[in-house]
Amino acid sequence: MHNFRQSLEHFFDRGSEWLARLSESWRLHANRRTMLALIFGGTTLITLYIGVVQPPEEFPIDTLVAIPHGATLSETADSFEKGGVVRLGLALKILLTLVGREDEVHAGDYLFKEPKNMFVVARAIVIGAYGLEPTRIRIPEGATTAKMAKIFGSQLQRFDEERFLEIAQPLEGYLFPDTYFFLPNATEELVSSTMRGNFDAHIATIQEQIDAFGKPLSDIVIMASLLEREAENSEDRRKIAGVLWNRLERNMLLQVDAAFIYTLGKGSFDLTVADLKSDDPYNTYVNKGLPPGAIGSPSLDSLLAAVTPVEHGYFYYLADRNHVTHYSKTYQEHLRLKRKYLGS
Repeated sequence: MHNFRQSLEHFFDRGSEWLARLSESWRLHANRRTMLALIFGGTTLITLYIGVVQPPEEFPIDTLVAIPHGATLSETADSFEKGGVVRLGLALKILLTLVGREDEVHAGDYLFKEPKNMFVVARAIVIGAYGLEPTRIRIPEGATTAKMAKIFGSQLQRFDEERFLEIAQPLEGYLFPDTYFFLPNATEELVSSTMRGNFDAHIATIQEQIDAFGKPLSDIVIMASLLEREAENSEDRRKIAGVLWNRLERNMLLQVDAAFIYTLGKGSFDLTVADLKSDDPYNTYVNKGLPPGAIGSPSLDSLLAAVTPVEHGYFYYLADRNHVTHYSKTYQEHLRLKRKYLGS
């Protein structure tokens, strides 16, 4: 009986040892399997992130990315892959399909200030987070439509300079110089209509003076565009306006150098004898009356000066090299001042 009990105890002791070894072996192998699973899973996730989720190296920063109206999810995904917005268009399509948002993509222009991963891009296009912010654009007083085209073309990505010139050049002088705020996808049609509307709004503020002056708006705009280039302050603009209107009333040539800036791109001190004799319609040394059109976009101050000229007996003026304007009533006096201040 004693031997049986010993044998039984020995059996249980050996069994316990075997179970302990088995348990320890299972624990060790379980840790190994867990670690292997974690390593495999982590490697897979990293691979997926680098190969699918992470922004492409050529991600289009500060560049408009368009989703056309009516574009399918497949077309959008393909275009995003080709444009460097996502690494794999198919992954974007699968993601949106899995979350049930495949029919909620918003068409339009998107702009990203920094590289975004596929999940952020997906969220942006399903909630319509376009990322567009107004761009501040300053059009200086006296700017020509050609200069405007270059300014807008350098800052607006959907802007067509040639198309703008087709629209704007017939409106030379009627596109108001100001600070504007346009979205990066603003078109030339929107820009020109906004500037023309701004001109009309400013003209309305001085309509009473325009009506009292009694000359056509077209003449006033042309005169104002000359004043914008010929003078730098309100006082001189109003006095020069008086000179030019006096000359027109006497049927005298205007002889305004500023008109050459518009056609020849030269200043007063760069004009040659040949320039002064050219048959250019803007040559006010040959052609009497106002030029055929404005030579730039006048400020409100120049427009007001054109209809509120100082009444005086001056018919001549000149600006010295320090930009100080001198006025004369006779040609002889004008020549004397010219010799005095310009040495010619």
